[in-house]
Amino acid sequence: MEKIFVSPQRYIQGENVLKKGLHYISSLGDKLLLITDPFVWRIAGEELASDLAHLGIEVTLANFSGESSNAEIRRIAKEAERAEVAAVVALGGGKVIDTGKAVAHQLKRAVAVVPTVASTDAPTSSISVLYSEEGKFEQYGYYPKNPELVLVDTTLLAKAPAKLLTFGIADGLATYVEARAVAKSGAQNLVGGRPTLAALAIAEKCEAVLFADGVAAYKANQQQQVTAAFDQVVEANTLLSGLGFESGGLAAAHAIHNGLTAVTGKFHQLSHGEKIAYTTLMQLLLEQDTNELERYIVLYQALGLPTTLAEMQMDSLSDQELLAIGIQATIPNETIHRMPFKITAEEVANAFQAVDAYVTKNFSQRKKD
Repeated sequence: MEKIFVSPQRYIQGENVLKKGLHYISSLGDKLLLITDPFVWRIAGEELASDLAHLGIEVTLANFSGESSNAEIRRIAKEAERAEVAAVVALGGGKVIDTGKAVAHQLKRAVAVVPTVASTDAPTSSISVLYSEEGKFEQYGYYPKNPELVLVDTTLLAKAPAKLLTFGIADGLATYVEARAVAKSGAQNLVGGRPTLAALAIAEKCEAVLFADGVAAYKANQQQQVTAAFDQVVEANTLLSGLGFESGGLAAAHAIHNGLTAVTGKFHQLSHGEKIAYTTLMQLLLEQDTNELERYIVLYQALGLPTTLAEMQMDSLSDQELLAIGIQATIPNETIHRMPFKITAEEVANAFQAVDAYVTKNFSQRKKD
């Protein structure tokens, strides 16, 4: 199997770059489709559309309904076809971004991604996570190219709730845990090849930055300040994690996350990052890597991320429900099979309780302190 590494054509990050780097967006064409939701339209979209209009760019607004579903993608694609747009601009969080990439793929158009939160590594990838209209995970969408442009305005991101940054940190921390497992097993990454040395180095650097600067960045974000630590963590959450997960590969943590859709519960109100935080601990436990497990627990607790079933709002789930999650997480096409050892549905179910027991026994008092 050959090695494959992919990336966006251009990544721009900086303070007020949405204004200073407007020419990067306008260079994509004179008719653009702007996908965003009403909230983001008020805080950033309306000004962006106005600035583009002053450059002679015609902007068609597509209001995002809330789910990156096939129905939503088809609806927005029809709007774009009627407007005869030259490119798509996705302004918002992960689901807006994933929808924008999918619409651009259907139209065979360029896409510019402008994240408004640092809670996701979706911006750089050629992949969309697709859900049903009810919000249940259905599949990954794979596209033949990555975004032409990713524009990351740290001034805008610093205004977002700091909790969202921690969700991105959790997702970013899963990147190296999963990529090194894929490399160890000789399995393929998400673009059908073996991970390159570059992908693994990027994933490792992502982890290093998040451990070194994660807490300081969180504190800066609480004050809406763009510090060196905040800038570093935004890059790790967005660029390093994005390149690392796609070209490095996913393994057990994301598969178990996807398995959560097998049952209902309040935990579905948690963010992707919060759920990934816990399932990453599960992968580390399944790997029997106690030192890494403890290192991650300490950082998660410093950031207020869930480390127990109660914090995941899963403590009332029955053994049968946990097993149902395990069964879904181990279906034939899931990334859990890219681990260097076999994991059964029963082992997944047991790992939920084992992580909870480990944290309760060894870290509950420390957390109170």
